[in-house]
Amino acid sequence: MTPAEVVEFMSEGSRTGKLAVVRRDGSPHVVPVWFDFDPETGDVMFVTGGDSLKARCMRRDPRVSICVDVMEMPFAFARVDGVAEITTHSEDPSALRRWATETCRRYVGEERAVEFGVRNSDPGEVLVRVTPTRHVGAFGITD
Repeated sequence: MTPAEVVEFMSEGSRTGKLAVVRRDGSPHVVPVWFDFDPETGDVMFVTGGDSLKARCMRRDPRVSICVDVMEMPFAFARVDGVAEITTHSEDPSALRRWATETCRRYVGEERAVEFGVRNSDPGEVLVRVTPTRHVGAFGITD
């Protein structure tokens, strides 16, 4: 897949990303995340708890991967590798609210996006911006 195809594939519907981060001991930690793309930069955006294991891992080592897949034949996947930058509520509360709302819109719909955006942008949450360093993907793996 080209980088544009990766973004298009990952943006389709409400596919949940699987975020991989590096733990302190070097082992991987993989968790599901709701995410979206910044259309101006192509960066992956998501919100998480500031004290979560994934946030602590990204502060220590900002290298991450986010992958989505289709689990039916003929199978497909896409992955973005990149470098995470964390912004706290106190640093930019409006950006946190904006991206919490935009990301939630994708998963809960227009009717509840603002409600979830408010809930997911309180002072304990952080905004994560992943600047891609690599795009990988394949369609029709079993073709």
